[in-house]
Amino acid sequence: MTTSPSVPRGAGLSNSIVEQLKQLIYTGEFKPGDRLNEAALALRMGTSRGPIREAVRVLAGLGIVTAVPNKGVYVRQLTLREALELYELRALVFGYAAERACDHMTEEHRQRCEALLAGMDQACEAGEGTVYYELNLQFHALIMQLSNNRRAQQAYDDYVKELHLVRRRYFNAPGNMRRSNVEHRAIFDAIAANNAARARAAAERHVQAGRVRLMAFFEDS
Repeated sequence: MTTSPSVPRGAGLSNSIVEQLKQLIYTGEFKPGDRLNEAALALRMGTSRGPIREAVRVLAGLGIVTAVPNKGVYVRQLTLREALELYELRALVFGYAAERACDHMTEEHRQRCEALLAGMDQACEAGEGTVYYELNLQFHALIMQLSNNRRAQQAYDDYVKELHLVRRRYFNAPGNMRRSNVEHRAIFDAIAANNAARARAAAERHVQAGRVRLMAFFEDS
């Protein structure tokens, strides 16, 4: 096992470990069902077990890992049923946000959306799944921000955090990134045209299409 750079000392220690562990899980180094060895992680990250334990508690609260009494902590295995239920909720909330975004989009927001769409196109051309995924998250977060509804944003964030465990992997499937960004463009065009009904429908279709891509991923796994 390779050694990670030493994490910062002080107040930011646990937060730094949380971010490192999230990346190790999201990139697939730690896979669903893998047990997290506290001692090995402390050695790898150049710290004691205390900050590792605190970081694991944070990850458990986010639904990324699961603590099994008398056995240890494991990367959560999201079932297909759980994932599909989350997608249904995401579709409703994201559709609502896209509809509301029509009332709040400014020229600055338009430019930001265009930049994100262009960046995702470039990531598609280069086959850079990790870059695409991060830009995709930013695009969705911007639409949610434009809903001007903090409770909707929080609910959506909670759904997305749980789905990170599977979404990051299936984005790399051939054609998925390009299809996803075509759908993003349809959402943006509807919001820019101030067509609330079309924006909501496009956003809901986008999430439902992601649900179909997820099902295909599970079938091929």
